[in-house]
Amino acid sequence: MSDPAQVLAELMVSDGPRPEFVAPFQVFAPLIGSWDLDVVFYGDDGKVVRELKGEWHFAWVLDGRAVADIWITPSRATRAIDGDGEWGLTIRIWDPPLNAFRSTWMGPRNAFVMTFIGHPGDNSIVLEAREPQAHKTRWIFTDISDTGFHWRNEDESEDGTITIRQRFTAHRQPTPTR
Repeated sequence: MSDPAQVLAELMVSDGPRPEFVAPFQVFAPLIGSWDLDVVFYGDDGKVVRELKGEWHFAWVLDGRAVADIWITPSRATRAIDGDGEWGLTIRIWDPPLNAFRSTWMGPRNAFVMTFIGHPGDNSIVLEAREPQAHKTRWIFTDISDTGFHWRNEDESEDGTITIRQRFTAHRQPTPTR
C-alpha cells in the first residue's frame, strides 16, 4: 500500500509550469523556492505591535497549472519562543479570459479564506481581495529578485486612507547541497 502523504506530495508538486503557462507565470518564477522572513505586524494606529521570524515556500503545482505557497509565522524554528501561529496556503491559477490570476488564501488556524485577483506590475505583483468587506485589501509583492522581495498587506478604507497591516522582508534560504 502506498503512503497517502507521499502520493499527494508527488501529485501536487510539479517540476515547472506547463508550456502554455510559462509566459503568464513568469512573474512568479523568481519566487519559487524557500524564503526566511522578517515579519512586522502593525496596529490600526500604524505602530508596530509584533515582530517575528517567518518562512515562505513557493512551488509549481497541479501539473504545472498553478503556483502554490505556504507561509508560516512564526517560523518553525522560533515557535518555542514566539508561540503558535498560522500556516497559510495559497493556490494561484491563470485565468486567460480575465487576463489575471485568481488566488485563494486559506488560513486554517482561524478558518479564514480570502480570494484575490492578481496582476503583475513592474517588478511587482498586486493581489486585490474580492471578498465583500468594509475596506479593500491588497497584498503586494515588490522588489522581487533572486535573493529577496518585499510583501505588504494593506487595507484601504472608503475615504482612501491606507493602513498597513503587515510587512514581510524575504531572504532566500540557501539551497541544500547533496
